[in-house]
Amino acid sequence: MAPKKGKKKATEANSNVFTMFEQAQIQEFKEAFTIMDQNRDGFIDKNDLRDTYAALGRINVANDELDEMVKEAPGPINFTIFLSMFGEKLKGTDPEDIILAAFKIFDPEGTGVIKGDDIKYHLTSQADKFKEEEIKQMFENFPLDVAGNLDYKNLCYVITHGEDKEEEKE
Repeated sequence: MAPKKGKKKATEANSNVFTMFEQAQIQEFKEAFTIMDQNRDGFIDKNDLRDTYAALGRINVANDELDEMVKEAPGPINFTIFLSMFGEKLKGTDPEDIILAAFKIFDPEGTGVIKGDDIKYHLTSQADKFKEEEIKQMFENFPLDVAGNLDYKNLCYVITHGEDKEEEKE
């Protein structure tokens, strides 16, 4: 009887994932899933991930890196699993005000920006140290302004809302 109960719990967990998001969010995740499912078989596999990275301009993704991504899922990645994985990732995200408060430690004047060199120094030398490649990716996604500053308010918004403020206004 125990195995049946375990299966029921897994089914309940998967069906409840749809209650974690608003309908518009689910539709956005479905669109993202469809884009990533390059071969249109209803599942995201290693080859789909490789093709998605290639479409984003990252050609030489290591097999180990792709394998690790696929291993994060409890099984084949269909849309329900994809959605539940995002739910798990987002569940641990701090609210925007908490993240902003953390950045404000480096911005005592409250300007909304931090010098790029300063944030790079702190990210590479404190706690869970970032690698040079991770810093490079961050600055590619969130370029410094002409004065060399990072707009951390926009970064916080994207972390918590998943899209750029500029795109939302359009």
